[in-house]
Amino acid sequence: MPELPEVETVRRGLAPAMVGARFARVTLRRPNLRFPFPESFVERLEGRTVLALDRRAKYLVAGLDSGESLILHLGMSGRFDVAMPDGRNLSPGDFYLDGAQGAPKHDHVVMALSNGATVTYNDARRFGFMDLVPSADLATCRHFAAMGLEPLSDALTPEAVARLFRHKITPLKAALLDQRLIAGLGNIYVCEALHRAGLHPEMPAGRLAGPDGRPSSKARLLAKVIPQVLTEAVAAGGSTLRDYAQTDGSSGAFQHAFRVYDRAGEVCRTIGCGGCIERITQSGRSTFYCATCQRHPEGLSGSSKIPVKSKVEL
Repeated sequence: MPELPEVETVRRGLAPAMVGARFARVTLRRPNLRFPFPESFVERLEGRTVLALDRRAKYLVAGLDSGESLILHLGMSGRFDVAMPDGRNLSPGDFYLDGAQGAPKHDHVVMALSNGATVTYNDARRFGFMDLVPSADLATCRHFAAMGLEPLSDALTPEAVARLFRHKITPLKAALLDQRLIAGLGNIYVCEALHRAGLHPEMPAGRLAGPDGRPSSKARLLAKVIPQVLTEAVAAGGSTLRDYAQTDGSSGAFQHAFRVYDRAGEVCRTIGCGGCIERITQSGRSTFYCATCQRHPEGLSGSSKIPVKSKVEL
């Protein structure tokens, strides 16, 4: 599933074609994706102008001049192709890394815009979805009401981290993946952030706050490295793993900078460390870390290590 940097990369690719343009014609080639399309979906879009294209966590939000907002979620394999009016196709062919997931038979929504651009939503697995909600109700709508703070916003402070995780005995990695606390963080970038911060993924999350509730040095470091990792990933165009590609069809490059993710059995890239990247499972998901530079504060080690030779489930 695309994580925050991939969704932000898609947003930046879509914005030049969509912002300021009007939906001239919208074609649905099926009645549903993960969920049925909203009632009168086509009629509510056609003739409306896109005022802005924003991102909330892993969602895209297009504000319309009708007072509604179009919410877009990519699911597991969703992507947008953009054909420009000057004849350039920014996404020719199939760019998914595992076969024909970008094939035309998976083009489910086609949006012709007033500026001549055509934006096509392609989704082989159909886990993505689209919704329309009143713009004034975005913060309280069913998609965002329980969502935590944005990790690329000024709200991610050491004090906020300490407040969110105080008294929690949940393993730190699991707590960081809780979208009700910090929204948009996924498995890849949490692994990378924890490594940069030198924090063990199984450390109790409550250790980020002192007895008085003030942020510990660990909280201050984590609040610093999370946006660093995400910003670097956005600058690299995200990470191409199995079936993610940018709107122009090209691959993201941040996977080449992974320090721990998907590197089980390899040497830690921290200068002077000399440790080896290990892999454990947490809540059924793969966690990658260096036991040398991410020591558990209680001297514990991963209790569910997976053999290096086993296949990584992305």
